[in-house]
Amino acid sequence: MTSQVSSPAEQADGAVVGEQRKPASEKDVRRLDRVIIRFAGDSGDGMQLTGDRFTSETASFGNDLSTLPNFPAEIRAPAGTLPGVSSFQLHFADHDILTPGDAPNVLVAMNPAALRANLADVPRGAEIIVNTDEFTKRAMAKVGWATSPLEDGTLDGYSVHPVPLTTLTVEALKDFDLSRKEAERSKNMFALGLLSWMYHRPTEGTEKFLTTKFAKKPHIAAANIAAFRAGWNFGETTEDFAVSYEVAPAAHAFPTGTYRNISGNLALSYGLIAASRQADLPLYLGSYPITPASDILHELSRHKNFGVRTFQAEDEIAGIGAALGSAFGGSLAVTTTSGPGVALKSETIGLAVSLELPLLVIDIQRGGPSTGLPTKTEQADLLQAMYGRNGEAPVPIVAPRTPADCFDAAVEAARIALSYRTPVLLLSDGYLANGSEPWRIPEIDELPDLRVQFAQGPNHTLDDGTEVFWPYKRDPQTLARPWAIPGTPGLEHRIGGIEKQDGTGNISYDPANHDFMVRTRQAKIDGIDVPDVEVDDPHSADTLVLGWGSTYGPITAAVRRLRAAGESIAQAHLRHLNPFPRNLGTVLQRYEKVVIPEMNLGQLATLVRAKYLVDAHSYNQVNGMPFKAEQLATALKEAIDG
Repeated sequence: MTSQVSSPAEQADGAVVGEQRKPASEKDVRRLDRVIIRFAGDSGDGMQLTGDRFTSETASFGNDLSTLPNFPAEIRAPAGTLPGVSSFQLHFADHDILTPGDAPNVLVAMNPAALRANLADVPRGAEIIVNTDEFTKRAMAKVGWATSPLEDGTLDGYSVHPVPLTTLTVEALKDFDLSRKEAERSKNMFALGLLSWMYHRPTEGTEKFLTTKFAKKPHIAAANIAAFRAGWNFGETTEDFAVSYEVAPAAHAFPTGTYRNISGNLALSYGLIAASRQADLPLYLGSYPITPASDILHELSRHKNFGVRTFQAEDEIAGIGAALGSAFGGSLAVTTTSGPGVALKSETIGLAVSLELPLLVIDIQRGGPSTGLPTKTEQADLLQAMYGRNGEAPVPIVAPRTPADCFDAAVEAARIALSYRTPVLLLSDGYLANGSEPWRIPEIDELPDLRVQFAQGPNHTLDDGTEVFWPYKRDPQTLARPWAIPGTPGLEHRIGGIEKQDGTGNISYDPANHDFMVRTRQAKIDGIDVPDVEVDDPHSADTLVLGWGSTYGPITAAVRRLRAAGESIAQAHLRHLNPFPRNLGTVLQRYEKVVIPEMNLGQLATLVRAKYLVDAHSYNQVNGMPFKAEQLATALKEAIDG
């Protein structure tokens, strides 16, 4: 057996990969160190389910992975049209990776629209599997093709596998009591079986999943399993697929532990539950469904056994109002939404600032403004989170960087809210929410102790010796006010949105008091204890790339590429955006050039330039998709050389 093994530099995410080949008894089996697969079809073709199942089996096999689901906002866009195309991209490898990959090595196109919508992303030489049954004149005309791309040279330079997926699926299910239309619905399982054969994925998990999913319709479960097996057998027997591929488990990519595949929204949900348990408080979610945040509401509603209470309100304002009420009542209170919902919730966030109660506001950012692009990702709510309220209403801001990191970010946001008695904005986005990666399940003793002490009695003595409760008498270290549960004898106090008097909490229109309270609330946020920003700079570079949120993966992949090519560049990534880490200014001053890539028009760059007077350079993209590693590497190389 001969082999060609990648060097460590080549194994960086998105780098050129090597390939090992070994002979097989009947068909050639080639060993790869990474693969990027994209499933694409109509939004009703089950591409998200297909990708999710392939991902689950890949995770159980032990590969590192990263995914990018991409689907239309319409519940059911017109069949066969470009706006109706849904896709799922999976990057998996035998080493540490950070992004879903720049371009697919394999495209599975279920119809002409799927092929046309995705062909520009597929590099020459890549494999394309097309469902030839769907390439009718009418279907091709819908996407502007007068002739078939399978015959007119459009696909020259690609390794094309024409497969009549629909016909083969119907044939495989001919013994089932199904109509042709019902049988055709299983063609995604046929495709999944074929790809599972091509890449040696386990099959037991998918068959068990199908049995469970269709437990009330066993004949449908059996049909889908039969289609899945038929796809596998087709790969094994057809001469068109002469090669299959192996991607070994990522044995050295992960620290020791128990892992599972997890999406950002699921990780956020688990982080909220963990925070409530560590705080010994009931978890209350007041929410209104909105893409891409609704999954958190769905998931938390399943966990009443952990003391979770969920309320699906009639609108965004009612959702946060109920959450703030539950905070007043002593719960770990959460409201979830996306950018348009944050706008509606802004007055109540300001009320939470005034009341100084812990409240988690989770914003899963999407393309805007207004309704914008509900299913596409963006980072354009940072300034809204920072300033989007009337008056001086400072709010801490926390941003996770990967899907798995959403768990830790949720716990951190809860720590800040509970310790400092303040609403906290957590900024995730659609890319993190729907994407997935392996997550090491933490041990309980690794989680912070978030328990709080509620006020139990008087905390202030008047000049005449009378002991009273002052609801705005502050902790000297955190400036947090006491948290008094309604109904506790002797702790009755006034709440509301009108300015409070320092200490007593009485209504106050005194100018000096208002000035003091505004400055005190700001000082509380400024004084939040957050870790210093860590800088990855092994070679004392002149250029620093600074990021926040979901740009972490593409930035890190780009930095790896540049370093593998001999370039010197430093990297830092922010989790805390208000307040900034205390050492950030010192870090920025060390570098001649600071480049800030963002999926907006330069919002973090604006804040950094204003606060630190640093000539930070923006690199921006607002097309609803995450950055590609090669794209960022090119931009950063230009910054280094410029």
